[in-house]
Amino acid sequence: MRVAGKIRRFRLLRPTAGQFEQVGYASAQCEGIMRFILIDKVISFEKGRRLKAVKGVSLAEEYLGDHFPKFPVLPGVLMLQGLIESASWLVRNSEGFAHSMILLEEAKNVRYKSFLPPGAQVEYTVEARAIEENVSSFSGVGVSQDERIVEARFALRHFNLADNDPTLAAIDGVVVENMKIRWKLLWQGNPGGN
Repeated sequence: MRVAGKIRRFRLLRPTAGQFEQVGYASAQCEGIMRFILIDKVISFEKGRRLKAVKGVSLAEEYLGDHFPKFPVLPGVLMLQGLIESASWLVRNSEGFAHSMILLEEAKNVRYKSFLPPGAQVEYTVEARAIEENVSSFSGVGVSQDERIVEARFALRHFNLADNDPTLAAIDGVVVENMKIRWKLLWQGNPGGN
């Protein structure tokens, strides 16, 4: 149900009744999907090479209520997820949105260097080391007020749900179409959204 909830939440395309029945099974295969969107805007993009995105931290974000109530800061794992999301958009665009799923495969040398409180903004820069058919590797850094706050090397895997179950091809299509719509919202540097 998480996939359907995610689609409904952003008022994007909705699965048909038959597709909706498959969503429970599909979401069980996609446990790596985050429920938060951790970039607000893509500010530069070089196909197959580099992407820069920004995220502004708001006190209204629900995870800050628990992390930490008297000293709210963006959790480190969500800073890392901002790098991963940025790299995912680079993969999607470099491959022409060929895969519905792009998930973290491995993270190395992750370093957290500072806190990111509400009102602050982080700029993520990810550089592709390699983008292949089903796997890619990146180095990334998050900077706030000219200070590096997170950096990492990581790998992503990309696939379609239909790779293991052809009956899920329609779900792949819905997810890809929704990602294309979201990309147009994130990347407004090009009138065509490409």
